[in-house]
Amino acid sequence: MNDVFAKRVKAAAIAAWWTVLIALGFILLQWLAYLAATSARPAWLLSLWGPNISWDLVQNVWFWGVAFLKIWMFLMASVAIWLTLWARQLRKNKA
Repeated sequence: MNDVFAKRVKAAAIAAWWTVLIALGFILLQWLAYLAATSARPAWLLSLWGPNISWDLVQNVWFWGVAFLKIWMFLMASVAIWLTLWARQLRKNKA
């Protein structure tokens, strides 16, 4: 196999893992913000969403947004695992 190609696959795997790590940190920050917002229930947050918005709607939208982020992160982690295994296989075949 081409050595340059194997290096690119390895670099893609490393980049994918960094992306997963950053996404995990973002989801953690979202969770902390969700806990703070739902416990304090500030009026300014409802005014940002617009008129006639209830806390039930805010919690529902926030929940589904974080659920979508977690599903997307699972897909990114699957790609990162696949790239890592592929890079390892290319390295084995080279030797």
